[in-house]
Amino acid sequence: MATATAPTAAAAMQRPLYFCGCCTTSPNFTITNNHHRQPHQHRIAKLKLSFGKLDLGSIGTTRIQNKRSHQFAPECRKFGHTVRCKAMEQSTSPSVYQGVYGPWTIDSSDIREVVLYRSGLVMAAVSFVLASSTSFLPSDSPLSNTLGQNIDLLYLLGSAGLGMSLYLIHIYVTEIKRTLQALWALGVVGSLVTYTAFAQPAGEGLVQYVVDHPTAVWLVGPVFASLTGLVFKEGLCYGKLEAALLTFIIPASLLGHLTGIMDDVAKLSLLGFWMALFTIFAARKFTQPVKDDIGDKSVFMFNALPEEEKAALVQKLQQQKF
Repeated sequence: MATATAPTAAAAMQRPLYFCGCCTTSPNFTITNNHHRQPHQHRIAKLKLSFGKLDLGSIGTTRIQNKRSHQFAPECRKFGHTVRCKAMEQSTSPSVYQGVYGPWTIDSSDIREVVLYRSGLVMAAVSFVLASSTSFLPSDSPLSNTLGQNIDLLYLLGSAGLGMSLYLIHIYVTEIKRTLQALWALGVVGSLVTYTAFAQPAGEGLVQYVVDHPTAVWLVGPVFASLTGLVFKEGLCYGKLEAALLTFIIPASLLGHLTGIMDDVAKLSLLGFWMALFTIFAARKFTQPVKDDIGDKSVFMFNALPEEEKAALVQKLQQQKF
């Protein structure tokens, strides 16, 4: 059975529109139920739908039409005795999401940041895969020679891409974000020290020096530690298997090389898995909705407020609960 209630104008401005478990806001809409229309003058109304174990015939037709081009149409399917409804939205206006501290929308700057964040991950993944492929290509192949001559450049590009992603990453706990950024910076400095103080005097490139001298992992390792933290966050937030596996494979590969407890076959096997999972991880980032990488924007907006405004907003939200 579907019931519609229109709250007062003041309350309506503070309450979202609930439809089949989804939350959004919509101004000036008309509710049509079984061809019976009832206009509402408030900007926001609240529609509550509750379905029990009903047959499709007893539901009828429910349609919400927005006079400003928003359209919501329930899509009902029957599985056994359970009816599930899903709201499908087609809109030219930006979607409004209900956050912990209030509603928020996605603007052009948010989209730009997400695209750059994902592009940085792609740059890091492509650079790593190209550099690591020299371990699997024939040593006399032209491609292997070309990649080998530019392997330090690939390391530089990959580190830059990772740094950009860590700069743009959205993490609610600022201290965690700063820690990942500090690890990246420490690893970049360590890489410069390794190249100028050890690799260049020995007539080797940075990457080749780290391969030949495992103890150099202590200096370049923080870069990969920051990458491990990033994929851990992605795996924890979105339940991505490839990200979860990378959380273990990256440190295992580095520690195996550092300690010498792994032979070349084991290290190459882990490296191959790392390449494949990193490629899948970077590619799948572009299959996610933009809002996933933004998170709850209201939290970041709240954190940016002065302390007095934070206290006032929290007090206001608490009063609204009663």
